[in-house]
Amino acid sequence: MNKAELVTSIASEAKISKADATRALDGFINATTKALKKGDRVALVGFGTFSVSKRSARNGRNPQTGKTIKIAAKKVAKFKSGADLKKVVNK
Repeated sequence: MNKAELVTSIASEAKISKADATRALDGFINATTKALKKGDRVALVGFGTFSVSKRSARNGRNPQTGKTIKIAAKKVAKFKSGADLKKVVNK
């Protein structure tokens, strides 16, 4: 499902216009992005939790040359699904 399909689905479920659904989805994405940038978590009970995790520096290998390279430390966004979502997906 892409963004346009998600907007259409939200609009039909909530019985709102596609423009309103687009603004709502964009608002959710912006709010979640800002929270993660600050290092906060975004928890949606039953659905899941968005969080930021630190990945430490490590050595890797260039698959073309076989040469060892250094991979810098960085922060990555994570999503952990909630119990209700897991239950529905695994039916």
